[in-house]
Amino acid sequence: MSASFAIPPRWAARSNSASCTQAVPRRIPNEFYPTPPEATRALLSVEAFDGPIWEPACGDGRIAKILARHGYAVVPTDLNAYGFGEAGVDFLKAKAPRARHIVTNPPYGWGLGDRFVAKALAFSRETGGKVAMLLNMGSLCHRRRTSWWCKHPPARLYAVDDIVCWPEDRYGPPPRHFTKHRYVWAVWTPDHSFGCASSTRRAPTFWWLSGAAFRNPSTAFQFNIANKRKFS
Repeated sequence: MSASFAIPPRWAARSNSASCTQAVPRRIPNEFYPTPPEATRALLSVEAFDGPIWEPACGDGRIAKILARHGYAVVPTDLNAYGFGEAGVDFLKAKAPRARHIVTNPPYGWGLGDRFVAKALAFSRETGGKVAMLLNMGSLCHRRRTSWWCKHPPARLYAVDDIVCWPEDRYGPPPRHFTKHRYVWAVWTPDHSFGCASSTRRAPTFWWLSGAAFRNPSTAFQFNIANKRKFS
């Protein structure tokens, strides 16, 4: 992934009390596209983490709160202030990791998603932890990224259907074109992704997760109890 993109200006975060009827900009300020809870619950149905988790683009805590409810110690930070976690922390300029693992839905515009992944993998080489990134499915098949993916393959990919990352409480229902976005959790593990020669590099495993199956918290909990397909 290229790291030659410029970081966009630091727009001021919108107030949580903003009207849902306000005009929708072409790009949401600060790339704030919050993650629905079912996306994180789906990830936790197949992935486990043996230690604290850093959420470096926590926004208003959509991912961090679900992780905490599942018993994980979470370090939530963000460049911008949304009333949750520690604001003013620029993940891309951080000098040291804040937790063993990193789980986030990174900002996508201006190559920021690429840079978030590269930075997270660099930190995980230090900690021996895992990285889980919720990405736009299109990022897997972009001609400028193919060679990077081949050199840094994740251990596992999970396509998640029927989810929309959109600040509906601020702008109302998502535009029709936005609901066509498709998402995938990419998970890197030290034993699979780091320090492997190209001749021994293994292909990722791929699986499907249903967003609807995890929309109801009680149903999701029962699913997790019954599901024994956990990775460590």
